[in-house]
Amino acid sequence: MSEERLVSVGGAATSGRPVPPPAPLIDADSTGFWEATREGRIALCRCTGCGAWLARPLERCNRCAAPTSFDPVAGTGTVYSYIVVHHPAVPAFAHLVPYVIALVEFDEGPRLPGILLGERGPGVAIGQRVRAELTAFPGADERAVTFRRDTSGG
Repeated sequence: MSEERLVSVGGAATSGRPVPPPAPLIDADSTGFWEATREGRIALCRCTGCGAWLARPLERCNRCAAPTSFDPVAGTGTVYSYIVVHHPAVPAFAHLVPYVIALVEFDEGPRLPGILLGERGPGVAIGQRVRAELTAFPGADERAVTFRRDTSGG
């Protein structure tokens, strides 16, 4: 009989295996987003009538009531706001502490939050150029939209 050793990660006892991040709630409104990430793309909710980007996925536009679809974004943008996480509320990310959660405004206009990988806080600035990527965290069923500094100069 093997004995499983418990270790503490961010205040939660685990078996030494990576703690998976919380699973996203995939519903009828967000299915298009998750289908795109599985295909390696980032697509956000947009009105097919007035063209407005929606802050969250909805079946109908909250401005003109037209249907919506998921349109791709290039994945480049700027840091609109950010926080530095010093105390891990999510055990799966405890090994990253301190880490940055950035609210990124894509060049197309919509905003999306995500971890700014490779950053610990100093040097992060509002208006900083970033590039989105899809990251598979250990134990996760879905890839998450994360960001890195855009060093391409564009």
